[in-house]
Amino acid sequence: MPDINKANRQVCDVDIRVLKTMAPFLFFDTANTTTAGLSGDSVYAMKKGTRAIAFHNPIEGTMTIEAQVMPFKAYALFSDGTIDSVATFAVKKTITCGTAGQLSVPNAVAGTVFVYAAGEFGNSPIAGTYNATNGTFTATTTGQIAVGTGYEVGYLVTKTSGVKKVSFNNKKVPKDFYITMSTLDKGEDDSLTPFIMTAYKASIQRNFELSFSSEGDPASVTITFDLMEDKNGNILDIIEDTSEADELSVSKSELTIGQGASASDIQIYGASGAVTATVKDSSDASYAKIHAQISGDNDTVIIYTDADAAAGSYTVTLTDSASNSVVIKVTVVA
Repeated sequence: MPDINKANRQVCDVDIRVLKTMAPFLFFDTANTTTAGLSGDSVYAMKKGTRAIAFHNPIEGTMTIEAQVMPFKAYALFSDGTIDSVATFAVKKTITCGTAGQLSVPNAVAGTVFVYAAGEFGNSPIAGTYNATNGTFTATTTGQIAVGTGYEVGYLVTKTSGVKKVSFNNKKVPKDFYITMSTLDKGEDDSLTPFIMTAYKASIQRNFELSFSSEGDPASVTITFDLMEDKNGNILDIIEDTSEADELSVSKSELTIGQGASASDIQIYGASGAVTATVKDSSDASYAKIHAQISGDNDTVIIYTDADAAAGSYTVTLTDSASNSVVIKVTVVA
């Protein structure tokens, strides 16, 4: 392939693997910005006040991921990579009395239940005792909790199902990771070429900030890794993969979709010129109630169905101007 000029305006997908085992930890494809950079200072021997001989210090580098949409597992990068299924946290609820003098407060941690009259949360609590066995708070004075009245209750609850927890403490040591960032460069001839960056040993910086606001942009998290030298002296590679630049491919070759539904954008790789789509049913006949919309610079396809599209198996064939083609198998479910 000739060496042509290329440019880039596509954020990287990030493949993060545990360095020790090379097991996949997280595939991050929702970032807004990804960066990779190296720096290396030099010191100089001077001759009559001018720089004469350079001595290069070891290079240093970082990789960053900035995202507003991200999986919960990303937070485990800052800890030891473990996600627990047991969590304890504070709850404030309004509970209506069903039995005079009592409130049902299931699963509360003993010693943490405080009951208040409506609008009095945090002031003077109603005296009483909590029975953790049956999950019942009983007022010392029965008349203070009346049937049909709501009371504000604050307590701690421990959940053992349906929760995920990442813990941060000085006992948990973050893992080192092997990271691959991949994107697509666009050439002056409209070709798309994979551009890949490999960090051989990445150690996360344990500083991040969570900021939540009712105004402005959605919350954003920045994840920063320090790039280190692995046992073989490798730090960072940048790779241009021209072997696949002219091969038409897609990020998802099989798709299940409901009637009247729309699929997420499917990435198109290696397209030469304009891409067209042909939809056929299982009998290889053209089908008009499934649609494939090519968007962007012929680099994504959105597949959607009419509400009366028949359930069954279909194919969407994408073809570029060089007559290269790729097939996406589509299953429509009622």
